[in-house]
Amino acid sequence: MTELIDQSHRDPKSRYLFPQPSLVDPHERIRLLGQLPGTVWLTGYSGSGKSTIAYGLEQRLTNTHQAVAVLDGDTIRMGLSSDLGFSLADRSENIRRVAEVAKLMNTAGLIVIVALISPLAADREHAKQIIGPDYYIEVFVDTPLEICRKRDPKGLYKQAQAGLIADFTGVSSPYEAPRHPDVRLCTSIYEPNLAIAALFHEVKTRLLDPVQTISEP
Repeated sequence: MTELIDQSHRDPKSRYLFPQPSLVDPHERIRLLGQLPGTVWLTGYSGSGKSTIAYGLEQRLTNTHQAVAVLDGDTIRMGLSSDLGFSLADRSENIRRVAEVAKLMNTAGLIVIVALISPLAADREHAKQIIGPDYYIEVFVDTPLEICRKRDPKGLYKQAQAGLIADFTGVSSPYEAPRHPDVRLCTSIYEPNLAIAALFHEVKTRLLDPVQTISEP
């Protein structure tokens, strides 16, 4: 007779959960897809160009036959996080959810591109730990706030300054710039296509080229 495993020491919410490991070896996924899994996490002010770069990078990677997906802030907010607001607590929960989804997609062998303001360093660090430091590439889309306000492609800064939007990053909510990002893209200096090309080169170096040297498990 099989004995029940003592779960009394575990969190009550997960005491009766038993994750089933995959029968597919990660190296098999790497060989199948021709890429290492990873999450490219773009952070920066609204209007900095995160989504433009994310979808441009997705197109470049797709053109080279890579398996890639984008998790964009607005899209996430319309589905997975439609129940959340924009307080710092809700932003933290949104980032946690996105990080957990990115981790699952990485486990499936995909390259994931995340485009979120993710304003607080602590939340980005939490996302990094969820995903795993070896799978996390932090990209700071470094566009000065003044330029983002001038761009204001969605008219959000004007509405926030008029008091119509609460908890808006750069107006009534803080942004902590990464001190040591893996990649820094200055979109106030470089055109979007150049920023996308630079990021594609970085991703290729980290996630595509090493596949050729990976040995059999």
